[in-house]
Amino acid sequence: MATAKELKDLTVEDLQRRLTELREGLFQDKLKLKTGSLESPAARASKRRDVARILTVLTQKTREAQKPAKA
Repeated sequence: MATAKELKDLTVEDLQRRLTELREGLFQDKLKLKTGSLESPAARASKRRDVARILTVLTQKTREAQKPAKA
C-alpha cells in the first residue's frame, strides 16, 4: 500500500474509497481465517496498518478543513 506521505496527496473521496475496499478485504480475510483457508496472516496485519494510516490522514484533513483561517 501507500505511505502516509502518498496518502496525503489523495482526496478525501479517494481515501474513503480505499478505506472501504480495505475493510471489505479484512472482512473476507476474517472469514478465511475462521474457515482455515487464509493463505497469509501477515497480509491481514498489513491491511490493518493501512486502515490505520488512512484513518489518520482522514482525521488530519478534516481537522485542517475545520480550522479557521487566520487573517
